[in-house]
Amino acid sequence: MAQVPGSIGEVEEMLARQDYICGRALATVVFLSLRLGRPLFIEGEAGTGKTEIAKALAVGLGRRLIRLQCYEGLDAASAVYEWNFPAQMIAMRAAEAAGGAASREELVAEMFSEAYLVERPLLEAMRPGPGGAPVLLIDEIDRTDEPFEAFLLEALSDFQVTVPELGTIRAEAPPIVVLTSNRTREVHDALKRRCLYHWVDYPDAERELAILAARVPEAQARLSREVVAFVQRLRDADLFKRPGVAETIDWARCLLALDAVALSPEVITDTLGAVLKYQDDIARMQGSEAARILAEARAEIA
Repeated sequence: MAQVPGSIGEVEEMLARQDYICGRALATVVFLSLRLGRPLFIEGEAGTGKTEIAKALAVGLGRRLIRLQCYEGLDAASAVYEWNFPAQMIAMRAAEAAGGAASREELVAEMFSEAYLVERPLLEAMRPGPGGAPVLLIDEIDRTDEPFEAFLLEALSDFQVTVPELGTIRAEAPPIVVLTSNRTREVHDALKRRCLYHWVDYPDAERELAILAARVPEAQARLSREVVAFVQRLRDADLFKRPGVAETIDWARCLLALDAVALSPEVITDTLGAVLKYQDDIARMQGSEAARILAEARAEIA
């Protein structure tokens, strides 16, 4: 288990060792979250690296990463636990076949013991681990509804969950909690107030180039500069969905797979599906428009 960073600079260095390049503002809020034991609420556009923060923290601190992927209709029971009904049925039939003298109450108590409990992410995060408290990633909380938010508010306030058959289970050491949101809807203020908040924006060209160098080090400098400059200009265009950093990295890897050493209008047209995800956006950026943006990007680099 790695030692918790003692300064903002150490947080930046720890994340950088996991190829996560961040600015001082994000490093500060991560440091405060670790120091104060407060959940970290990260909002931003899709593909800007919100989920990667939790992954980098887990690896950097030597902790388990437990991920709760949110979706519409997620309820408390699905996030906390369920019973292994097939195993329970087999055990009950075995007990009946053996003609055991156990009373009905004893049999029920045995069937609803921890031996048949299937832990889901929230309950799993309350358990101690060999490396210390885990990192709990609650991903895309904006996909859930208000009842689940209310439940989560209680769980994160006391770091405990309740299994009716077993009682309340409290974390010996609170997990490191990271919540992410793509802001498809507003998350209730009561939940945000329990957290430290940070908005992850698209990086500037200098930071995006550093990210690309860390994630795709085999890319030549010229190709990396042209990719970053082109994507930066794409984000200023009238698009349905602007490309994130994840798309920049994917695009660079696709270009390397094609043995490209520089951008050209032809190779851009052939690979736009790696960086743009809607047909209307792709159609708008093909041909002469791609050539125009590439010319502007190269002029900016020069």
